[in-house]
Amino acid sequence: NSKWVSPIMISIKKNGKIRICVDYKKLNKATKKDHYSLPFSDQILDEVAGQECYSFVDGYSGYNQV
Repeated sequence: NSKWVSPIMISIKKNGKIRICVDYKKLNKATKKDHYSLPFSDQILDEVAGQECYSFVDGYSGYNQV
């Protein structure tokens, strides 16, 4: 038993595929807001468009290293 467990509901879509829905309302209330969140990648690309220097961050390979 966990106090962070979230209820799951499974429904069938019109096309017959399964849809899994999770109610994270209680978890969201307990989660602290990140006041220094990173911008979305499309926002960054819009800001650097036309600039001379680019940088690449490999988020996929580094995900489990944080």
